[in-house]
Amino acid sequence: MKFNLAPALAGARILGLGSYQPEQVVTNADLAKRVETDDQWIRDRVGIVERRIAQDDTSLVDMAVEAGARAVKDSGLDTGDIDTVIVATCTMPNPIPNAAAQTADRVGIHAAAAFDLNAACAGFCYGLGAAADLVRSGTSKNALVIGAEKLSDWVDWDDRSTCIIFADAAGAAVVGGASTEDEVGIGPVAWGSAGDIASTIRILAESTNKLHQEGQAVFRWATTQIAPVALEAVAKAGLTPADIDVLVPHQANLRIVEAVAKRLRAKGAREDMRVADDIVYSGNTSSASIPMALDHMRAAGKIRSGELALLVGFGAGLSYAGQVIVCP
Repeated sequence: MKFNLAPALAGARILGLGSYQPEQVVTNADLAKRVETDDQWIRDRVGIVERRIAQDDTSLVDMAVEAGARAVKDSGLDTGDIDTVIVATCTMPNPIPNAAAQTADRVGIHAAAAFDLNAACAGFCYGLGAAADLVRSGTSKNALVIGAEKLSDWVDWDDRSTCIIFADAAGAAVVGGASTEDEVGIGPVAWGSAGDIASTIRILAESTNKLHQEGQAVFRWATTQIAPVALEAVAKAGLTPADIDVLVPHQANLRIVEAVAKRLRAKGAREDMRVADDIVYSGNTSSASIPMALDHMRAAGKIRSGELALLVGFGAGLSYAGQVIVCP
């Protein structure tokens, strides 16, 4: 039987970006009032100076709506042009209803295909890969991909090992079609998982119902295993490390970010490759960190339209994913 399938396109590209952070700033000094820590201890271990935490009456969906609406405006499209909404998140308070359908409706994208995706800190790269394939295949015309997290709901604020790291935010991108090879702006995704060590990041459902992380084990994994994933994404795109203008890894820990960049430079990445360091003033925002870092770098003039950016996300699952994009 021959089905009436939509014609495939050459690929997909990012048309617009947007992000949102709560107004409330929590400094290292603020945390030192609650747990045994200080500003220098936190800076030395994770590189964070401050983070943003949402108020109790601000929901994950509220943040997703703000970031999503800004990305749609930036893309120049009307909400009626978008037919798919993907929200990457691991911090919804309840699994039903999902964030995507609520977000789509409030942004003004009606009757959209809408689903949540949980790959934790790799979620945005997973969502971007899925959206690019949906658009390329003709299943979707334009897709809105949002990474949104309210980690403050899941953090034990008396646990020094986690409360210093995590924060709240949302970041988004609009993905549209590329009819010719020259217009393609999203490379093939390189992804995978390490489920054999999944317990290193988990919710302690049997006790506190709060986030637990075995920090040293995660650090060793990320600093040794993520650079090869980034290099795989570069190779799949038909490029070399020297072609990359900007590295935007998940903002997990400044020491991890710097270690990944060092390994890439050892494999041929340029010394002048710019590296996102949004972690310093935003904290670890899980699936929101990559699109938000991109948006912040663009706003600061640290990234220009047409440049090549290497994205790589990694975290709980343990899941990882990366791809090369052309900056919008």
